[in-house]
Amino acid sequence: MSDEPATICRADEAEAKRAYATITAAFIADPVTRFAWPDAQTYLTAFPGILEALCAPSFGSDLALVADEFTGAALWVPPSDEVHDAGGEDPGAAIRDFLSQTSPADRVDDMVATFLAMGSHHPQEPHWYLPFIGVDPAAQGRGIGAALMKQAVARFDADGTVAYLESSNPRNISLYERFGFERTGEIQMGRAPVVTPMVRAPQG
Repeated sequence: MSDEPATICRADEAEAKRAYATITAAFIADPVTRFAWPDAQTYLTAFPGILEALCAPSFGSDLALVADEFTGAALWVPPSDEVHDAGGEDPGAAIRDFLSQTSPADRVDDMVATFLAMGSHHPQEPHWYLPFIGVDPAAQGRGIGAALMKQAVARFDADGTVAYLESSNPRNISLYERFGFERTGEIQMGRAPVVTPMVRAPQG
């Protein structure tokens, strides 16, 4: 295991598929994603579609962040493109259609309800949104997730902007809390696993 600090840089749209591949690998045992797609082959083919639907606006910002050789990725959506802004296009219908085509029928309603509840927890003020952050399982334990978060929150503090995310895995909550995120509730719809919405106020 390398003790060298991770180098974080910006990814552009041409590198989106490589970032999505890293996050797909990172989420292969995530409780929520594997509830939605319990079959491994279906997960590997379907999950990148959700990533593209939620994360594509990140690549127009300077916070589509990746670590060395795409060992990790954090795809922040800027306030102007944040999908739950009042003036933005709600992706709920598209996500419902996508889940209906790819998830087991008895799980679709619970997953759609989860996505809708996640939307209701977004802050009212303009904010950066982190749909997904992940580290390749082969590179975990090197501080890559922390390095990705450190660069993003430094930007939010400098700009005085709010940040929001949801944790779909309880094991990750402590990392987010370490960087100033606070839990704002708990989402649990039907049989779907718990999702924890978290908000971070800018810190001086």
